[in-house]
Amino acid sequence: MLHKCEGIVIRTNAYGESNKIVTLYTKELGKVGVMARGATKPSSRLTSVSQLFSHGMYLFQKGSGLGSLQQGEILESMRSIREDIFLTAYSSYVVELLDKVTEEGRRNPHLYELLYLMLHYINEGIDPEILTFIYEVKMLEAIGITPELNKCASCSSTEGTFAFSIKEGGYLCHRCFHKDPHLIKASPATLRLLRTFYYYDLNRIGNLSLKEETRKELRFILDEYYDAYSGIMLKSKRFLKQMDSLKVNLDKK
Repeated sequence: MLHKCEGIVIRTNAYGESNKIVTLYTKELGKVGVMARGATKPSSRLTSVSQLFSHGMYLFQKGSGLGSLQQGEILESMRSIREDIFLTAYSSYVVELLDKVTEEGRRNPHLYELLYLMLHYINEGIDPEILTFIYEVKMLEAIGITPELNKCASCSSTEGTFAFSIKEGGYLCHRCFHKDPHLIKASPATLRLLRTFYYYDLNRIGNLSLKEETRKELRFILDEYYDAYSGIMLKSKRFLKQMDSLKVNLDKK
């Protein structure tokens, strides 16, 4: 059957001398794997449309197994991402996380829009670290490990002083601090941001800026929570941390 879908390239693998296996995340069909024959040849009409992060319209033959990419039209090349190693690191993490937590053939327009907006904004120069915080918080629902961000995870109180508990899976009020000896006592601003990011409408994005201390607290909470509950280990995450360390060292010079 022939399908025409809007999609984004989230993974590519070389196959043989000149072919690529391309994984698309599409608006209409979810995740789809297709063979792009001859795509590694510079003269191929499939070369540009099969590049990682490319956003386009794709025409492919799909049966019970791997599909066959017939043609494609670029809507947004995401060129700025591929020309900057730091933006590549963030974008690689974005697509690998989505690839890891989604199954082939399961349509999810909400996730598709989230993926597109993330790559589009990174490509446009919006702070990739803040965008990644928002993305990680929103992806918790897709993974099935959403923490309690609206009230105390233990007593359901909405009033008092709060901290974040990995053990209890969300906020704990001061009356329940004793239930977790390893509480993360982040600033009220950081805790508010976690909840804000969960409900944040990326279609209405504005100027994003965070203090360095807030960034560190957000990163620590999200890393600890993902490590405790997701069971996901990604090469792109390790690479991103290496790039962040390199950037810090470069900024000091």
